[in-house]
Amino acid sequence: MSDTARAELVDAHHHVWDLDRRPQPWLDEPAHAPIRRTFGPGDLRSDATRAIDGRRLSSTVVVQCVASVPETEELLALAASEPLIGAVVGWADLTSPAIGDVLDALRAGPGGGYLRALRHVVQGEIDPQWLQLPAVERGLRAVSERGLGYDVLIRSHQFAQAIRLAGRLPDLPLVLDHAGKPPIAKHELTDWEQQMRLLSGHPDVRCKVSGLVTEADHDTWTTSDIRPVWEILLTSFGPDRLMFGSDWPVCVLGGGWNRWAETVEELLDDCSDSERQAILADNASRFYGLPPTQERTDPCS
Repeated sequence: MSDTARAELVDAHHHVWDLDRRPQPWLDEPAHAPIRRTFGPGDLRSDATRAIDGRRLSSTVVVQCVASVPETEELLALAASEPLIGAVVGWADLTSPAIGDVLDALRAGPGGGYLRALRHVVQGEIDPQWLQLPAVERGLRAVSERGLGYDVLIRSHQFAQAIRLAGRLPDLPLVLDHAGKPPIAKHELTDWEQQMRLLSGHPDVRCKVSGLVTEADHDTWTTSDIRPVWEILLTSFGPDRLMFGSDWPVCVLGGGWNRWAETVEELLDDCSDSERQAILADNASRFYGLPPTQERTDPCS
């Protein structure tokens, strides 16, 4: 393995938003006041200063926030001009009969080559069968036919949808965001663990080790609160199907990028060099088709 490869650190999940350009209604919740401002790639560079396993942030995957094709267009254009961003997880209406045309237009537009996956905020859907609705499945097949993946955003009580999806559409690359949002603050992991092990039984499903600090108590969490979740993820998925992600700037609510990076380094203590390489860089690079870091301008120069 080259020294360049060993130096890579891929953040598989972060966000940016410009409140002057596009409102983010979900930020209106009182608990989100600390992040109710504009965040861009420059802010991420300023915040993400801590190394993990001697690696500095080299590439990222930016993920949609709102159900908006224009937002996705903005993220794609940003990726085309921003060396730090290697891939975009966008949004399009999966229920639309025109979903294929919309995806083709996005990929043909500015920065369209950076579109590598789609996401919908399923955690906000009331229907426990939403991912199995005929219109949604038709849309997801259009995603799969174009070689794109799908980020699954659910809460811990919605695992059945993801498990059925993995069985019904085995050719659709899936990655679970934020480990299915385990109820860390409540210290009630039994049901979550059972469902996680069922989902991980589908060998082509991946999982992001991200968003965990916001499921813990924001003010009092320690590595000891996160470790049981980490151990379940590692034994369920193995190191070849886990990806490091920050969920920045949402993670600011629970301590920020650097504190999460320090925690991840502690969690990786018992992992081999090759396992760390997989979790911190290779798995996300493969899933999202990230170009080698040396092919892009040094983002941290």
